[in-house]
Amino acid sequence: MDDSPEQDPQGALPAQLSKNEPAPVPARAPGTDLAAELKASDADRERVADLLRDAYAEGRLTVDEHAERIEAAYGARTFGELEPLTRDLPSHPGAIRHNLTKPPLAAAPAAQAPLPPARAEAPTMLAVFGGAARKGRWRVGSHLKAVAVFGGIEIDLTDAVFESPEVVIEVYTVFGGVEIRVPENVSLHGGGAGVFGGFEVREQTAAEPYAPVVRVKGAAVFGGVEAKPRRGKKLKEWVRRQLDG
Repeated sequence: MDDSPEQDPQGALPAQLSKNEPAPVPARAPGTDLAAELKASDADRERVADLLRDAYAEGRLTVDEHAERIEAAYGARTFGELEPLTRDLPSHPGAIRHNLTKPPLAAAPAAQAPLPPARAEAPTMLAVFGGAARKGRWRVGSHLKAVAVFGGIEIDLTDAVFESPEVVIEVYTVFGGVEIRVPENVSLHGGGAGVFGGFEVREQTAAEPYAPVVRVKGAAVFGGVEAKPRRGKKLKEWVRRQLDG
């Protein structure tokens, strides 16, 4: 009796003895999110940081929660590390989950549109029985003067284009208020007089020796002045190159 393995009519080896059959690929564990393993870009981290800043402004996050999540966002390396930071926020379902569902071999994104030119603004701001604000992409020179009388002024330098390595902001308010916000990676110094009012400058020195310096001075009479860094907002790299010439 012949116990050797049977051959098919073509003389091939039986399937269990085939040498050309590839080794079986182990199945991926159920629930594994392939997209969560993708590397996150600087733009992805910045998008999450923007969502966190909006949530903090709306009162959805405490100061400590905001600071902790912002730090985690800028340190995240994958989408899987970014997603939990906004999972409990109403703004989460659109922006973050959209990124996590992109296929690993997606086509390269289109080139980012160039930023609009920065606005030229007057070196003086005045608010009398009203309000004035300056924010977004605007050009700030070496000196800016703000006067508020029974009114309020907002000066936001977080997206401004610095045309000088040092900016002096002179502030005077009577029965009014002035709020100043600067990027977290510039130096902020100064102070002023408060007469039946407050004048607060949260000073800081930037780690980079050539970072721009913002100096605030002036007086508040029956009013208030506050200048402080806006955490999570940094002066863009190309701005620093522009300052270096």
